Amino acid sequence: MAATSAVTSPQGQEPPKAKGGLPVLGQMLGFARNPYQFVKKLSDDHGDIVSFQMLGQRIVLLTGEEASTLFYRSSDEQMDQSAAYKLMTPIFGEGLVFDAPNDRKNEQLKMLMPSLRMEAMRDHSHKIVGEVESAIENWGESGEVELVDFMKRLTINTASHCLLGKEFRYELSEEFAEIYHDLEQGVHPVAYHFPNLPLARFRKRDRARVRLQELVGSIVKRRESQAEKPSDMFQTLIDMRYEDGTALDDNEITGLLVGAIFAGHHTSSGTAAWVLLELLKNPAICRNVKSELDGLLGASGEVTFQNLREVPHLENTLKEVLRLHPPLIILMRKVSEDLHFRDYTIKAGDMVWTSPPVTHRMSSLFANPEVFDPDRFTAGRAEDKRIMAYQPFGGGKHKCSGNAFAMFQIKAIFAVLLRRYEFELVDSPASYVDDYAEMIVQPKSPCRVKYRRRDAASFASEFGNAAASSAAGTCPAHQAKAPPLKVKVDMGLCQGHAMCVGEAPDHFKIDGSGILNIIKSDVSDEEKQQVAKAVQFCPNQALRLETE
Repeated sequence: MAATSAVTSPQGQEPPKAKGGLPVLGQMLGFARNPYQFVKKLSDDHGDIVSFQMLGQRIVLLTGEEASTLFYRSSDEQMDQSAAYKLMTPIFGEGLVFDAPNDRKNEQLKMLMPSLRMEAMRDHSHKIVGEVESAIENWGESGEVELVDFMKRLTINTASHCLLGKEFRYELSEEFAEIYHDLEQGVHPVAYHFPNLPLARFRKRDRARVRLQELVGSIVKRRESQAEKPSDMFQTLIDMRYEDGTALDDNEITGLLVGAIFAGHHTSSGTAAWVLLELLKNPAICRNVKSELDGLLGASGEVTFQNLREVPHLENTLKEVLRLHPPLIILMRKVSEDLHFRDYTIKAGDMVWTSPPVTHRMSSLFANPEVFDPDRFTAGRAEDKRIMAYQPFGGGKHKCSGNAFAMFQIKAIFAVLLRRYEFELVDSPASYVDDYAEMIVQPKSPCRVKYRRRDAASFASEFGNAAASSAAGTCPAHQAKAPPLKVKVDMGLCQGHAMCVGEAPDHFKIDGSGILNIIKSDVSDEEKQQVAKAVQFCPNQALRLETE
């Protein structure tokens, strides 16, 4: 298919070039000093397309909604994701994900989806809540915590419990923490170009990968003799088969498990930390979120996958955190065949970058973009519906497939924390800023907050059921009647999360290859609420309802 409507001609001029740079290094020094400020200045100075050199490679930066559409909508044959991320091969393993041909890579990524669908989420909820309760069981009445470190520990525990299984979480937790740390250290800027240099961090990375595969192999053998199988991603991968009927070997299971953990740990830990920081910086928003949770759950209500769909204040706060503090500064692809954008040609062999935090701060796309405003995602404004502008998880068919798990995980964390403790910033609010020295953005350390246990009296009737009423007001069931509808899917966005299948099984199904099929497109009056929920809860906004 064509990449975007922005394609205007088969030939064009070269993209505008950024000034400056050094021989060989090009713009490397400016990028290394502050990657975000570097790409933001390029975008501010040159607009939504600009080229520059770095270590002998020409790079084209695309920002804004239209240029991002070219980036996210281009096919694998046009832009190669794998060629841009060879630094992950020593970590994931040979023949895995970015080291696999596109067809094989896409087949492998589909194998992760069953653990990220609705029924799996329902099973994950009690695991996540249990991990949060365990993490705070020794907090006592009051104290102080280094927030980023706390969230890193908490999210790796929840992810390993839900995805890797009880063996890694409880039997191998300390050894796995060391292995994971050494693997993380292998994700370094130099690895983009030289992933196998004889550096100490790379040698540790390689030893950790070998040891992890040994542990995976021993657990696979142990599980083969178990009559009752666990419900986790690990077991799903053991049972999974390629389309040709071949089972995954220990290397493949290890690589896909590592990929799943890498995709969600650092991104979730930084985002979770920023949710609390922004709530504390914005007391009125914090009161709304607490009121919502108190009204819905009270002091001791059970946190479930279903009731965490009824927290619009918390969800919109999380969305706004992801807009202002997206965890990745840069997403990249390598151009496999010439692409054309307006009057410009992007040549085969070029590297193409896009930058979510730059696009997210454009006033042409988001009102008052520097202001923390969760209401921008309410029904009347819905600024997240510009899906090629709002891109915290990327976009298109390569959008992070764990986005629904990440959103649910973070909502579950705060459904516990905010009902157990009050929090307060230790330092000046202005001192809590993003640390752009890291490849995955986190709040800058130190990042300290105080806590004190909530008094039961704070769950007063003043909170009432305002949150539940607010949630009910957004429910499709309360919308005015509309003309006859049809439901449609954009297969360029759908990844097979199957949330729609759980909401409206008479209309949707997932086939044996993980592909969504609409088995009934017409929507009757009686089915509107059910199908509207399927559209609302699609993690990739791939579904839409249209009048006939």
